[in-house]
Amino acid sequence: MMSRLRESRWVYVLLSILLAIIFWVYVRAAVDPNGTISIHNVRVETTGNSVLTSQGLAVSEISPQVVELRVEGPNSARADLLRNRSGLYVRVDVSSCVEGENTLRWREVWPENINPDDLTAQRSTVTVKVEKLYTKTFDVQFQMDGKVATGYQMGVPAIEPEKVIVSGPVDQVNQVASVAAVLKSGELSERFAGDLPLTPLDKQGNPLTGLELTLSAETAYVVVPVVMTKEVPLTVDVKPGGGAVEEDAKISIDHPKIVVSGAEEDLEGLEEISLGSVDLSDVVGTKNYPFAIALDPRFTNESGLTTATVTVTVEGLDTEVFAVSNIRTTIPPDGYAAEVVTQSVLVTVRGPAEELAKIDSSQILVVADLSNVTNEGAQLVPAKVYLNGSSAVGVIGDYTISVNISR
Repeated sequence: MMSRLRESRWVYVLLSILLAIIFWVYVRAAVDPNGTISIHNVRVETTGNSVLTSQGLAVSEISPQVVELRVEGPNSARADLLRNRSGLYVRVDVSSCVEGENTLRWREVWPENINPDDLTAQRSTVTVKVEKLYTKTFDVQFQMDGKVATGYQMGVPAIEPEKVIVSGPVDQVNQVASVAAVLKSGELSERFAGDLPLTPLDKQGNPLTGLELTLSAETAYVVVPVVMTKEVPLTVDVKPGGGAVEEDAKISIDHPKIVVSGAEEDLEGLEEISLGSVDLSDVVGTKNYPFAIALDPRFTNESGLTTATVTVTVEGLDTEVFAVSNIRTTIPPDGYAAEVVTQSVLVTVRGPAEELAKIDSSQILVVADLSNVTNEGAQLVPAKVYLNGSSAVGVIGDYTISVNISR
């Protein structure tokens, strides 16, 4: 009795499962019916290209490059496929191709979130043309899709690898004019270092797409130095002398500014570049001073100018010449004796007219410098002129006197 009850229970269980399956099939057929859709312009991709390359071959043409894909399945699955069609493509394996034309059947590749068990596709064929592999070596160039920010300057990029080999059918490789590592940047204001994709370009610099080309490297490591630039004025220090002060001098520099580059924190404190100094006592009328432009090693002179000429003109002052007989010498070196030959020196004094009127020759002393005397006989030696009087006037010019040196 109990045995018959257990057997009848299993019968009911199996019957319930069967009825559930029948009901599910009915509901699906009624609510989510099967159907067929056509999807156009499905791209064709290849696999197995490395096998061809190892055999010295390359794909030169695929016809057609896009296909129409007929797909059968439930309405819900077809709707999901249409929503995600960007991830749908078909693939052909070219690893078994030989030189010439090959007819290959494709296999569909579904988007990631599509269950392939829900759909069935009608497959067809494409024609793949294979040619002998052709290679050509190109220098890797750097290109920037953008610009350097205002106030900054890009240095010379370093690229690794420096060269790349492009492989493919001869007619396609010959379309390549250059290979570039392209950096997409809005406004570059700092150093860049990283991998950039390598792009084949035609003669007009346009990217080549849709070709069956293989590059020995897909990316290049590029370092682009970027430094800040600044326009900095050149200046000169003015030393008063000869009765003239800075206000009496007209000063001009042939290149008043230069552009320098360096680290931002260093450039912030750089307001001027001093060329050196000029002594107004050396200036009679107008005088030109050539100066070397010297920079701190932290900076680079981007203008490329190595020298600047400073022109100094003293204006608005009078001069008067005095015949000075008050002449002396410094002590000559040991073992030497000196006899002054020059008895009078014409000394030019500059300053305001009213101050010059207060000066006479007795206030002027000429002192010959014998510190560098090494030879006997008559010779000219440099002399320094001292004026004991108003600070508003001063001596200008260079002076020498004649002395006779003996031992």
